[in-house]
Amino acid sequence: MVLAVDLLNPSREAELRKHKLKRLVQAPNSYFMDVRCGASGCSAINTVFSHAQTVVLCSSCQTVLATPTGGKARLTEGSSFRPKAN
Repeated sequence: MVLAVDLLNPSREAELRKHKLKRLVQAPNSYFMDVRCGASGCSAINTVFSHAQTVVLCSSCQTVLATPTGGKARLTEGSSFRPKAN
């Protein structure tokens, strides 16, 4: 009997679609990220959790960087981010 899918070597896309506990190697979906403020004249970088549950403000100009949703936090327009390395 031959399976249509290789269970020992799944594709990267197939692994990302699975629930975080049902992957071959368990890993969380959340991460910390560096967010650069998009306000005019402010280029401060703040560390934000990807699934933040409170409103995140810029440390220097007090503008809103991220607003909570049901899952991942939504970044405001004009702000850029990059995931932090582990």
